[in-house]
Amino acid sequence: MIYIIMGVSGCGKSSFGTFLSGKLGWPFYEGDDFHPQENIEKMARGEPLTDQDRLPWLLRLHEVIERERRSGSDALVACSALKRLYRQILLHGSTAAAAPTVCSHHHASPEVFFLYLHGDYKLIHQRMVARQGHYMKADLLRSQFEILEPPSDDENALALDIRKSPLEMMLEVEKHIDSLKP
Repeated sequence: MIYIIMGVSGCGKSSFGTFLSGKLGWPFYEGDDFHPQENIEKMARGEPLTDQDRLPWLLRLHEVIERERRSGSDALVACSALKRLYRQILLHGSTAAAAPTVCSHHHASPEVFFLYLHGDYKLIHQRMVARQGHYMKADLLRSQFEILEPPSDDENALALDIRKSPLEMMLEVEKHIDSLKP
């Protein structure tokens, strides 16, 4: 099983992914590590990424997800996955990028789920202002909220409220894992 931990920047994807990885013993892939250098430089300058900027990054993450899925491994992947199209690219790769209207009707793979970390702008902005050493500027948070398309019911998503503790969220994930066992 693969969980893609998604949400706007500053919602806690990396922290929760690291925590969950330690508890479940699953490998954790930090999505930020797969960004091309140009994307990192652009975000560091305070410029929001475009869909075109994100495409190579999403395709790299798709390769990681597919490799883990094909091997039958369990894994965690952090990726903002703000739009339905981005989530479709993560699941279906270049097929979704080339024909987004066709792929928008594809359902998620039964062994891939999204963990949607959600919270309000004020809380997440406070977290971003307080964090150290990250290239993503707090000024870009508004642009992320503006393009955010929360996952719909047909996208295999589990919504997790970031006001809860990591332990409470992990218990929800464990309950989800148990619900999928035959």
